[in-house]
Amino acid sequence: MQDKLNHEAERLATQMLLDMGVPAHLKGYRYVRTAVIMVEEDMRVVGSVTKLLYPELAKRYNTTDGKVERAIRNAIEVSWMRGNRNTFEKLFGYCAESGQGRPTNSEYIAAVADAVRIQLNG
Repeated sequence: MQDKLNHEAERLATQMLLDMGVPAHLKGYRYVRTAVIMVEEDMRVVGSVTKLLYPELAKRYNTTDGKVERAIRNAIEVSWMRGNRNTFEKLFGYCAESGQGRPTNSEYIAAVADAVRIQLNG
């Protein structure tokens, strides 16, 4: 049962990230998707991105914490400029056109994870 939930969480996260304009060819796409699934399973992880999330992602993908953070930031910047503005409005209450800056890595990941959790428990 848990495996089926993980698969469904991954499917929902993938669908949402693509809708938000995160290009699948970016390394940050994989990192964000994995981060969303980790946070969906345990919300405490997002409260400590530098101590828990980035090191775990770096270990899983055989890279460094800094490269993980930078790749995620880049993926979010790209999606912020070209993603579905209605999705951003729903998740964050604002979008790039509103003139506000993009959400932080942890805000972005937490919002997507929360939306995935809501859809799973829907």
